[in-house]
Amino acid sequence: MSPELFERENHDLARLLELAEVLGQQNDFNEILRVVTQQAASLLHAEMALLLMLNPQTQHTVKTIFKEGGNDDHAPRYHNLHLEISGWVMKSKRSLLSPNIKEDSRFVKKRFQDLPIKAVMCAALRNEGMIIGSLLLLNHAHGGEFSEKELSYLEKLAAIAAPFLRNVQKIQEYFAAPLPEAALLAKYENWGLLGRSKKFVELLQGLEAAARCDVRVLLEGQSGTGKELIARAIHRLSARSDHPFIAIDCGAIPANLLESELFGHVKGAFTGATSDRKGLFEEAHHGTLFMDEIANLPYEVQAKLLRVLQEGEIRVVGSNRPRKVEARIISACSVPLRKMIEEQKFREDLFYRLHVYPINVPSLNERGEDIPLLANYFLQKFARQQRKAAESFHGGLLQFMQQRKWPGNIRELENFVERLVTLASSETTVLDPQLLPPEFQKEFKKLAPHHDAPPLRKALQQNLEDYEEQLIRQALSENDWNQRKAARVLQISEGALRYKIEKLGIVRGEG
Repeated sequence: MSPELFERENHDLARLLELAEVLGQQNDFNEILRVVTQQAASLLHAEMALLLMLNPQTQHTVKTIFKEGGNDDHAPRYHNLHLEISGWVMKSKRSLLSPNIKEDSRFVKKRFQDLPIKAVMCAALRNEGMIIGSLLLLNHAHGGEFSEKELSYLEKLAAIAAPFLRNVQKIQEYFAAPLPEAALLAKYENWGLLGRSKKFVELLQGLEAAARCDVRVLLEGQSGTGKELIARAIHRLSARSDHPFIAIDCGAIPANLLESELFGHVKGAFTGATSDRKGLFEEAHHGTLFMDEIANLPYEVQAKLLRVLQEGEIRVVGSNRPRKVEARIISACSVPLRKMIEEQKFREDLFYRLHVYPINVPSLNERGEDIPLLANYFLQKFARQQRKAAESFHGGLLQFMQQRKWPGNIRELENFVERLVTLASSETTVLDPQLLPPEFQKEFKKLAPHHDAPPLRKALQQNLEDYEEQLIRQALSENDWNQRKAARVLQISEGALRYKIEKLGIVRGEG
């Protein structure tokens, strides 16, 4: 066996062992499904991955998950494909490898013509001699074919994953069930992580699971989505919480200083090095080192970081003596590292060392329903800091914030709210659209809703009452049903609002 092949096989084995380590520390069924599917697609360079779980008694589907390169909402489109291929795998009791599923004679001709796929491979998930599901990887027409070696690797991955998928259901039922959603949201709200959307809840569930594993985490998401807050939360919940959390932005430090910043230097190592200095790796010893925008790490420093991850030791600038370090790495990037690898700007071997537990951080546009909650949080924060009376938003302004795109994500929204509070007078309690800076006024007018005229088939009084109810419900909903705040937005007294709520029969959760 050649040294290159030996090294590659050792690398593949290490990745499977890391996956087993991660799965061994999970007790949430959905998170195990996510990790298995995501890692299978990543390790085998598949564009899409489907994992289907079966009830051993009824053989009915328990869970289908769609990840990596697709949207969860598209999963049903591939459900019948997965069922047919799984059926073939179960009946023939062997895995399936097909370079072009649309022309595969093992299936009815033109059966999958409406799906934009070509190469397929599928392995059964077996536990105690019973098939409990299947793992299917897909590539589009422009994607590459899968090899026999890759199928063999998928079978090994499925063999490792199957017992965890089987046993975690019992663990979850009898022992450590995940936190209820309400408790989960309240827990992270105290750390500045706010939201209620489905995407945000999924993010918190991934965060909870990552905190239980002492492995490297890669946070992938756009700039301004709060990745450092997430990294700090993972550290606080981990077994390393009593040790330092050290953060570095790899894009904010000049390349010639970054090596010294990370690994430290000895006196006289270069001009200006007047004394010995510890690097961030040593400062984070036994704790967590958060490396933001890791895609900006110079290529030569990437090789040295890889050595740290492999050997657990650093080489201080100006010294030939290695020093042992032990720190958990949480890295983050706002650009796809796979693209950087294709452009030969990021080392593939380093990527796989960092990509042990990846978490996707959704953009603010993906969780638009969280905007009112975040905006009100920032409003209270800046009103307190600036000693202003502001306590709520006008409904039109809040609707504008929900409708517009936020390329800068949460950071941009925070800056926007801070600016509005700054522009408001000390006595202003409700921030309205008149406070918008000139560059936002045009955008506001463009996005402002144009209400259709009320239908003439109703009497004028009935139309007025319907519109009044609509406005009151909107004000209550946008202020979390706080009647005092809603009354201020509507510019009526709280007593008048209570009267109208009773008169119109407005009940929370209805309408």
